[in-house]
Amino acid sequence: MNTHDIPVVTVSYNSPELILGLLASFRKFYPNPIYVIDGSDAEPAAKIKTVVEGFENVHLHAFGYNIHHGPGLAWAINNLGLKGPVLFLDSDIVIVREGFLESLHEQLQPTDYGVGTVQYVNRDGFDIEYGYGAIHYMHPPCMLCNVEVMKEWPMPIKHGAPMIDAMRALHDAGMSSLLRNVDWVGNDLKDGTTRIFIDHIGRGTVSATGGYHLEEWMAEAQEKRKREQTVAAAPQSYNHDLLALMPPGANKVLEVGCSTGALAQAFKGAHGDCDYWGIEFDATAAEIAKRHCNQVMALDVERMADHELAELASRNCWVFGDVLEHLRDPWRLLARIRKVMPADGCVVASIPNAQHWSLQARLSVGDFRYTDGGLLDRTHLRWFTRVTMLEMFQNAGFRIDAGKPRIFNEPGRDRVLPIIRAMAEAMGQSPEQAVQDALPLQYVVRAVPA
Repeated sequence: MNTHDIPVVTVSYNSPELILGLLASFRKFYPNPIYVIDGSDAEPAAKIKTVVEGFENVHLHAFGYNIHHGPGLAWAINNLGLKGPVLFLDSDIVIVREGFLESLHEQLQPTDYGVGTVQYVNRDGFDIEYGYGAIHYMHPPCMLCNVEVMKEWPMPIKHGAPMIDAMRALHDAGMSSLLRNVDWVGNDLKDGTTRIFIDHIGRGTVSATGGYHLEEWMAEAQEKRKREQTVAAAPQSYNHDLLALMPPGANKVLEVGCSTGALAQAFKGAHGDCDYWGIEFDATAAEIAKRHCNQVMALDVERMADHELAELASRNCWVFGDVLEHLRDPWRLLARIRKVMPADGCVVASIPNAQHWSLQARLSVGDFRYTDGGLLDRTHLRWFTRVTMLEMFQNAGFRIDAGKPRIFNEPGRDRVLPIIRAMAEAMGQSPEQAVQDALPLQYVVRAVPA
């Protein structure tokens, strides 16, 4: 699609001066079709209609009531017949320089949800620092999205963070890699920075209309925050399938990469007499985990000497939740653990699947780009398929006695699986097995001494 053909959607409420600023600044550089979704009261709605009539190729959809930001975006996505990339702008955005749309369009890949500024929130949509379980959140003031991909995920909602349902769903499916952060967007949306392409009139609609008009939601959210205390003070999430594979009789657990202790809290909640230790490289997370583990060591497990590992010989359940892929030599570490592990011991691990259909699809078009999380997490050092994962444990002296592929209902895969089947046939391999191995986002296994 030509950059000048990309449709633009903005939602307005009782702020004709902001819409004028957006349209006038945008038209200095771009002729794109613009759709104004308006929920204003009668008097400002009439002024907005006059503003819109002063510009060509701007289409007004007036509702006569406050539709709110998220539902307004959802209505546009579902009712305007939009296709391909769509630019979403807040009504208090002002364009200061040409080139921003070209920059976004260049970085948007066909399978992406969208590009913009991606930060971290908790499950309620409140901004937090990154931590275990943090959700990648694309802020809507300026984002370029593939509307067909957006339709495969939950729509924006009436909420202080209107994209939260979609972002939670992407996070839970391990697909936050469909969000791409563009540095200049985050810069231009912050207060006190030198603008590169756009200016965000901070809280422009709030100032113009007297608030966010989300009083019921805010009251409910604030009450929930009071009940839950602060996010940083408690573990945020854990892998339930990993927990299910930990033997109930494991009374001396060692979790490598225990983060803030969420899994420890869950396991000890059911097995209070367990002596649960953790190893955590991040000193801040280790400090929080101490509230839920009997002991936490802030160290690099791969740098432990043989005599230090031998001191852990009584640990009868080693846990690696999304950790082995981050190690320099997981093969060697597992072999070393096998030498000191008791005969009734086990290793429980969750491992991302490098054969996942989305990775195969991205690799086929050269789109192998590291992200801040998910399958292409930039901190991954090693990659495993079902076959190479089994080989790793076998060569280290273990056998798999239980396991589960973690398969989610992921939009888009039905278009890719027939191609994976065809590739397997061309390689002289089983197409059925190739498809089955492309479905799991992750494997969860329990390995015991062979």
